[in-house]
Amino acid sequence: MRAFTAVEIENRETLSKILDFKSRVVSCSKNRGLKPVEDENIHITLRFLGEVPEDSIPSIIACIKTAEVFNPFNIEVKGVGAFPTLSRPRVIWVGVSAGGEKLKALRDMMEACLKPFAKPDRNEFTPHITVARVKGRVDLACLRDLVESYADFIFGQSPVTEVKLKKSVLRPEGPIYTDVLRVRLKGIKNED
Repeated sequence: MRAFTAVEIENRETLSKILDFKSRVVSCSKNRGLKPVEDENIHITLRFLGEVPEDSIPSIIACIKTAEVFNPFNIEVKGVGAFPTLSRPRVIWVGVSAGGEKLKALRDMMEACLKPFAKPDRNEFTPHITVARVKGRVDLACLRDLVESYADFIFGQSPVTEVKLKKSVLRPEGPIYTDVLRVRLKGIKNED
């Protein structure tokens, strides 16, 4: 199973502003050079695990359940950018300012346990929300102007009340993400 851990943008108004920015990014595409992330797939990846054997899923679930002792918190979604650079973009993202250190602490808490099941990290963890991937030609001037105009834009706040283990099935038209596990943070009651 291809898997990752994530938190989602729980505040609908903040999510709506992210989706609006995403549609503006797509307007800079030439001949479908930008592949937007599907609305329902918008999230912050805490840890990409990659392909994991089915028999390791119970151990991975135990690792993620350690998040139950972590207190809920808020994040501020602010600013945008591109990886690796705006002059050679591969990924267009929306950033996290306040609360980013708590996302890192939440990730770090599970990391030691998850490390045996995960692909090695190539880069240091930077909390972000991927909104589009560059797959071909884009209008770089359009993209640069857009990113610069949103550089300090505050999309809003969002609570972090749960961590999810997600299964990813890759398809040519875009991945399908399915929730395998939902772990509520400390003091958050399950609605089920």
